[in-house]
Amino acid sequence: MADEQIEVPDSTAVRVALWRAMHVQIDAAPHVFEDEAGLRLAAPGEGWRSRPDMDPHGTSGFRAAVVARARFVEDLVVDQVGHGIDQYVILGAGLDTFAQRRPESAARLRIFEIDQPATQAWKRRRLIELGYGIPDRLRLVPVDFEAGGNWWQQLSAAGFDPGRPAVVVCTGVTVYLTRTATEATLRRLAGLAPGSTLAMTFMLPAELIDDADRAALEETKPRAEASGTPFISFYTPQEMLALARTAGFEDARHVSGTLLATRYFADRTDGLRPSSGEDLLIATV
Repeated sequence: MADEQIEVPDSTAVRVALWRAMHVQIDAAPHVFEDEAGLRLAAPGEGWRSRPDMDPHGTSGFRAAVVARARFVEDLVVDQVGHGIDQYVILGAGLDTFAQRRPESAARLRIFEIDQPATQAWKRRRLIELGYGIPDRLRLVPVDFEAGGNWWQQLSAAGFDPGRPAVVVCTGVTVYLTRTATEATLRRLAGLAPGSTLAMTFMLPAELIDDADRAALEETKPRAEASGTPFISFYTPQEMLALARTAGFEDARHVSGTLLATRYFADRTDGLRPSSGEDLLIATV
């Protein structure tokens, strides 16, 4: 019974899943990204769309940013599968549903989802309850980061082959980590097999965020701290590129949130646009 009491998903992961579902439910087609499987996993109950953090207008920029990064990352993963990559690692997986929504691509991959033990135990139970199950190609890798858990060791124990290339995704994580932790993660990932690709998001300092978005971001900081997930680290694109190159990545490039807005939202007539503040590092070994 005690174990069941601590099997809870991270609140930030749930919020992301609900925003992805809201995009499908309330935003006009065409949808940038379609995912209601995360909503099924979260099962937030009636009235969830009335939550303050689900306000359809006040949080529309965050919602759009979440689906934009999800679309970009998923397009990247599918492209890598087409080039023969057969290992996919998700750091801070949360309520990721790639394995459930994209069975044709997932069948060609071994997928490793890394997250805290409580989130992983909860997700394992929910996948079974909903009938998705846990196929052999999906490895849920629990790592107790707070107790100093070694995620690389756990990943290898779960069947990851460091001798073969992989695509590794880490979204919505670095803002909660110290710079030292991010540097260590980059150094480890730079040692992946040649042909590997990393996609990692990072938050920009306030002075690089559009004026229209800055106030909303500042409002989220105390809420994040109150929920136990304070914002810790912010990077300029130049700083993040330097960290990747110092870590050992042969090639590193910056993908701005503005580029994603242009790519996925340019022709929309409903005014939906991603808020600025989160960019991507794409690095290859």
